[in-house]
Parts: sequence; structure tokens; C-alpha cells
Amino acid sequence: MNTDRHPADADGMGSSVEQLVRNHYEALSPSERRLADVIVQRGKDLASYSATELSQLAGVSKATAARFFKRLGYEDFSKFRADVRARVSAESPLFHLDRATKAAGNHRGLASHFEADANNLAETFERVGPKELQRAVAVLRAARKIWVVGYRNGFATAFYAHALFSHAIADVTLVNEAAGKVADTLSEIARGDVLFAVDFRRRTRLLPRVVEVAREAGAEVVLLTYSPLSQVAARSSVVLHCATKGTSIFDSYVAAMSLVNYLGTELVTTAPRKARERMERMERIHELLGDLAE
Repeated sequence: MNTDRHPADADGMGSSVEQLVRNHYEALSPSERRLADVIVQRGKDLASYSATELSQLAGVSKATAARFFKRLGYEDFSKFRADVRARVSAESPLFHLDRATKAAGNHRGLASHFEADANNLAETFERVGPKELQRAVAVLRAARKIWVVGYRNGFATAFYAHALFSHAIADVTLVNEAAGKVADTLSEIARGDVLFAVDFRRRTRLLPRVVEVAREAGAEVVLLTYSPLSQVAARSSVVLHCATKGTSIFDSYVAAMSLVNYLGTELVTTAPRKARERMERMERIHELLGDLAE
């Protein structure tokens, strides 16, 4: 492998650490994959670790670590860490602002934007297999209670999931609405419950901890994520991967919203009598309240 060529040249400086590792993941040995998993989990904190520390966390030898970084295209760990710093900075929308400003007002830009969304939908269709979808619907439908969580860019999708799932199941809680009382709220999560977690970049440190609380309580986790190497994927019962590639500053969540719409529809149509009764009650209450303009 030619280590003189900077890996960012091939992957694009805007690609994430997860994408960098994913591009090589299939070719890695089992021990190298353990190291790859540790690197993805540490994400933005990688700069604080040495190669030896990462090797110890993964339970691999120094020789395996050296081989791993060369396989990614780096001369050594220090070159990898320098590139990681640049890639992490590139995940911020600020990184792409100047380029997007120059293209502003370009009608072709709108066409590219729509084309990217269409590609995200097509790629998500390829990523999500029918077994994963069936499993996700079955797990959600059987839940005693559904908990929904998504931070930062994942919040809008989580909010939408909460709204749709509530049409089919009465007991659906949006963890984000805990207003500083997440611990109080999650104290009620129990075996038989399901946590629907949305994991998009740029991530918070809180989401993996919420997932851990759910798992320790015996609840199942359905994860919607942009990355097959999501830090919380190993703790999830079902993982649904959706494409989020944007054209300029921001990631796109069109495919994520579409997938949530599908899940909500399936929850309603696979239990039509129960869903109809609940939705009819909701409509009657709207009429009594007179809160809807149309």
C-alpha cells in the first residue's frame, strides 16, 4: 500500500472516522476488527490515547495495531491521529460553510440536493433488509412501553417517531422531554419495554449511557443509525442503517424520516383494531377540544 498518499485524498476530508474504518472493515482480521471497534467507540477522544492504550483496550498486540494503521494507509499511529483530528473538525457544518456559500443560489445545487436525497433513500433500501424491518416491527409491537430518544440531529427523527408510534401504542415516552430529569424518567424502564434510539452525528456522550440503562433494566433496543459501526450497535437488539449523506453543509435525514414513517405505518396496520380504537378516541377528543383548525 502506498503510504505516501494521504488517506483523506481517497475518502474525502469530510468523511468521518467511522467511514474511514468502514471502508476497510471487511478486509480486517478478527483482532484488527476488535481494534477498529475500540477506535470507533472512542471517536473524538482518540487524540487522548496512545497506540499502546488502544491496543490494550482492544486486547491486541502492538504488532497487530501497527499492521492495522498501515492497512488504513498510514505510516504509523501518529499520522493516523493527526488525520483523525482533521476529520473530526470536518464533521462540523462550519467546515463546509465557505464552499456552500459560493454555490448559493445555484439552481443546479437544488437538483443535486434532491438527487442526493433520492440516493439516500435508495441506499437505505439496500442497507435495511426485510428481516431487520420485520424484527423491528415485531419488537416494537410487543413492547409493554416504548421509550424514544435522540439527541442533537437525532431529535427531530425521535420526535417524529414518538408522534407516529403513539397512534398505535398508548404508552410511548419521549425521553428528551425529561427536562433535566432523565434519571427520574428512566427509573421506570423495565423488562418488556423497548428503547427506540436515534444515533446520528455529531453524537453526544449521553446516548450510549441511556442505552446502557435500558439494557441493564432488561429492555430491548431498536437502533436507527447512519453508521454500521455505531458505538451502541452492539447493545441493540435490532439495528437499522440509513444513509444521511448531504450535498453541502448539513446531513440529510429524509431517509430516516421515511423509515420511521414506514415503521409507524406497520405498527398501525399490523394491529388495526387496537390502532383504530385508539385513533378514534383521539379524534373524538380533538373534536371536544376544538384545537385543530382543519
